[in-house]
Amino acid sequence: MNDRRKIILLYGFVAVVSVAFLAFAIYLGTKVPPQEEPDYVDIGAPKADSFFPIQKDFAGVNQAGQPVKLSDLKGKVWIVAEFFAICPHCAVRNGMELKSIYDEFKEHPDFHSVCVSVDPLTDTPERLSDYSKALGADVADWWFMSHPHEKETHDYLEQELKFMRVRERIDPLDVESNGRFDHDMAITLVDREWNVVGKWNLFGARSEEGRKQDPELYEKMKKELHDRLREELEKNETAGIEDLVPEEEEAPAATE
Repeated sequence: MNDRRKIILLYGFVAVVSVAFLAFAIYLGTKVPPQEEPDYVDIGAPKADSFFPIQKDFAGVNQAGQPVKLSDLKGKVWIVAEFFAICPHCAVRNGMELKSIYDEFKEHPDFHSVCVSVDPLTDTPERLSDYSKALGADVADWWFMSHPHEKETHDYLEQELKFMRVRERIDPLDVESNGRFDHDMAITLVDREWNVVGKWNLFGARSEEGRKQDPELYEKMKKELHDRLREELEKNETAGIEDLVPEEEEAPAATE
């Protein structure tokens, strides 16, 4: 057999093996279950009539130094968000958004707003009071709430209200520019019977990345939140509220 014939046979063998390998790979690919694409458009939008019930209470003090518990709000419709007073961005990122909601619904006797500090060691009632005054908040229907123990606060926000994990920044330049904590910027809505019924990340939708993904997302989500809030306020049924938090289960105490 001459060299030319050997070369032809070699290339032919390689071609047959390659085709067989490609066919086998295609076959295996058909057996892999399809991967679901991330749903970027509806991030933060309500998906059901009731997300989940709040099972445990949470206590602290508000900006007036008054002891308060979230269970005090049973029978009301309330929104809750995370913040900390010395965050260089919270007021701009979410404060104006929360104020817009507050200004629209504050005249309704059953509406309430709550901002829970993720930095309770720094956020004294005096500091919270200054922050609330800057946003025009009345302590009667908008609490800036601080619990004395940082870990208990983070655990409650993450495990009970299902906010994303609070992350402590380490890099000094990052801390100086963005504050000590990276935290969830979403706004959560709670109905009269202590069910979390929706969560809207308006800040994320308003961001450059959010606008890039969907230019209409922010307006859509804002309308959904306001419409759902209005819908819940129009409901007057409060059956079963007295049974939501067992009397024997104590809220985390706001001790010094």
